[in-house]
Amino acid sequence: MSLFPSSLLRALALLLVLAGVLRAQDDDKTLRVFIFAGQSNMVGSDSHAEDIARFPPFVGLEKPQTDVKFSYCIGREDKLESKGWVDLAPVDGVVGPELSFARELTQNLEAPIAILKIAAGGTHLGGDWNPDQPSGFKLYPLALDWIRKALADLDRRRIAYRIEGFMWHQGENDMFEEGYEASYGKNLANFIAHWRRDLGQPKLRFYIGELCTKTVWGMDMRPHMYAISLGQREVTDADPLAEYIPTSHDAVEIGGGAGLHYHYGTLGQLEHGVNYADAYLRDLGKRKQPVRALVPWPYAKGSPVKLFILAGHRNMERERAFVQELKAQKGGAALRKDNPRIAFEYSLGGGFKLSDGWEPLGPAGAYDTFGPELSFGAALSRKLPGNIAIAKFTHSGSQILDWTPEGSEAKSRNLYPSFLAFVQQARKELVERGQAVELAGIFYHLGENDMSFAPHRKQAVERLASIIAQSRKDLGLPELAWFVSQQRPTDDESVNSIDVTAELKQLAAADPHLTRVEAFGVPGQEQQLVITTPGIVALGELLASSYLKQK
Repeated sequence: MSLFPSSLLRALALLLVLAGVLRAQDDDKTLRVFIFAGQSNMVGSDSHAEDIARFPPFVGLEKPQTDVKFSYCIGREDKLESKGWVDLAPVDGVVGPELSFARELTQNLEAPIAILKIAAGGTHLGGDWNPDQPSGFKLYPLALDWIRKALADLDRRRIAYRIEGFMWHQGENDMFEEGYEASYGKNLANFIAHWRRDLGQPKLRFYIGELCTKTVWGMDMRPHMYAISLGQREVTDADPLAEYIPTSHDAVEIGGGAGLHYHYGTLGQLEHGVNYADAYLRDLGKRKQPVRALVPWPYAKGSPVKLFILAGHRNMERERAFVQELKAQKGGAALRKDNPRIAFEYSLGGGFKLSDGWEPLGPAGAYDTFGPELSFGAALSRKLPGNIAIAKFTHSGSQILDWTPEGSEAKSRNLYPSFLAFVQQARKELVERGQAVELAGIFYHLGENDMSFAPHRKQAVERLASIIAQSRKDLGLPELAWFVSQQRPTDDESVNSIDVTAELKQLAAADPHLTRVEAFGVPGQEQQLVITTPGIVALGELLASSYLKQK
């Protein structure tokens, strides 16, 4: 029996591995090879290279990256295959996460890099990717053969290399096979062990991409998505060389009809790649969150501060509003700058990105993005005397059900306890700094995905009411003001019979401390569900105006 607890042994093992990684990072000559594998959300399905120019942080990735080697085998029956090593570029007009991953690395490392990609949509870990008994498209032996041949070519050319990481995004199709779903964790551990053995890389690091809960499967396959995530977590919790990579905060393509989709699409894939790059660079000690310290503290000790809580999903978080586009907005130049007079604290993407305590109000999205807090704070400070602070809690991959006190069977997605603790902590921190704190209100943007899925839209207002009631009870503020903004609900025959607007109006009419904020006319909503830069700016101003009218 070991004299040390398993958690300590795992931590020690990770430190030893990272020590080796940190020594290796100083080698800027050896080619660093990364493997990308999985199913359709690794392929890049429903993405379009010509759309990259629509997203300012990623402009230019439609062009070849001539300093990055690329070898690929993509597809099932009709495969797209590179002829040896080529320059990294979109394949057949499709955007994969390797594009943004590579650019992030080349901007932060001197060493050359190479990408090996083998991916096929609609494939199982339990069957197609099974290393022991591959079935279907028999992708494990195909991938192993492809990788070995590509590496052998590097050997022939006397190019020194080392395999740095294996990026894996797969699992959706295992949900549809009861046996595969139940054994996903066991199968994934076996998969990883075989790759390390067959490549002769016992310390090969794996980056396991989360199945995105913002997709339609995150709603109608909720318990099954949860089961796969438990299998993935089982592996990454036990293996110090495997890391779970959150992706549910990433953008998702807007589909036809009601708008929900199965795939990340162009923007989501580019963000997906950044997630892997950030994780790898953190392992090297080369990715640190910029320090945005709020110095000096903007409020006189003992002075009152109104604390505003912003909360919600896709549009409250920041999905398609980019800092680079603010210069075209009236007053946008000022919004791009940090405002040290307003303290800002945040938890974005369900904890994916956290502020370092209180920061100056400013753009804080994970991908050069911003939310309505910028224009909200600016509008309030112009009209409202005294001090204000803003705390923001969002998860764009959530649905209203996740925010309810009872939550759902997908327990890892339950947000209410974290949301409540976040509000309580924000208030406590201000009090400890000597401020007299007034919780001015909670500003919540109604769940967008819920409007596109009939079972969720039907219960949206009832669930919202339970969140409001429980928050008032738990915060000890029976008259706590709630401001609920509502963009125009999804217009589709599958959901139009559910009049969620009338239900929300009725709830607000019965509650003197609930204000419904109609945001039907905000600009910048080109597609169902998502609002772009001008609309997000307008939404913040509208929320501020609604509060000021109450005063």
